[in-house]
Amino acid sequence: MKVEKLLPIIRSARLDLSNEKRAQEGLAEVFDVCLVAFRREVRLSAGDIPDFMVGDVAVELKLKGARKMDIYRQLCRYAKHDCVKHIVLATNVTMGLPPQLEGKPVYFISLGQAWL
Repeated sequence: MKVEKLLPIIRSARLDLSNEKRAQEGLAEVFDVCLVAFRREVRLSAGDIPDFMVGDVAVELKLKGARKMDIYRQLCRYAKHDCVKHIVLATNVTMGLPPQLEGKPVYFISLGQAWL
């Protein structure tokens, strides 16, 4: 699936934001309903395991309490893998990201927007 089609699906997802595991389960259900082929917790390396891989798109969910620099470093590590062509951060953490990491496009999705 192209990232341009994936982004609106994630943006519209009304997820349980009480904890990260529930949010991940909710997003997996949304993907199933929308017929999005995905893999959960793909091991790119010993320490690099994005929450979802949708084709060549790494999707990471982070909820409040996560440290911004830790999130940024994690996304930078994902970007170094050849199999990752796009990175999506879906979060309720307010933070900025550059448009690219390691030359790969990065997309920021605010999970609270779907509830407005």
